[in-house]
Amino acid sequence: MLQKTPALGATAGTTALDPAIPHAEGVSNDEFKAAMARLAAGVVLVTAHDPEDGPHGEDVGMTATAFLSVSLDPPLVLVSLRNDSRMDDLLAEVPVWAVSVLSESQRHVAGRFAMKGRVSDRLLFADLPYRRGPHSGAPLVGGALATLECRTENRVVAGDHTLVIGRVLATDLPSAEGGPLTYFRGKYRTLG
Repeated sequence: MLQKTPALGATAGTTALDPAIPHAEGVSNDEFKAAMARLAAGVVLVTAHDPEDGPHGEDVGMTATAFLSVSLDPPLVLVSLRNDSRMDDLLAEVPVWAVSVLSESQRHVAGRFAMKGRVSDRLLFADLPYRRGPHSGAPLVGGALATLECRTENRVVAGDHTLVIGRVLATDLPSAEGGPLTYFRGKYRTLG
């Protein structure tokens, strides 16, 4: 069970998670984003299958850089989703999803699924090699360094994002070629 921990110096009845507490003085959104852009992150494609969209359902994908391991026993991961995004709404309804850890040669995949305002993901998957995960039914991208299939264990609203904690049901290491795709200072990069 998740607990809210009061922040140091919090007054009675408030916590660090209280939405009534504004940004710290002097920290603007732009300054915060610039500071966090200096933290290199791996790039993944989060996917799920929406069985309710159309006669055969629709595959949905989203590029993410806020993805991390949470626990070894049980195996848990966390992905951060923008509140009210298509993926956030879908994972609130569909309990299983997948993650493909993108390789340095998959910059085009990351860019494709990071586009804002797209109408449908159907065209984005059309020429992309993938197989369907046996546990999640979600696309697992060909050429990824690793794939994970997950079942949602918990959802935590944190500011303008939802942290989705998933139990890893299966992993695969389909590719040992090349290094990871990373994101640093607002650009996709490689380690080389």
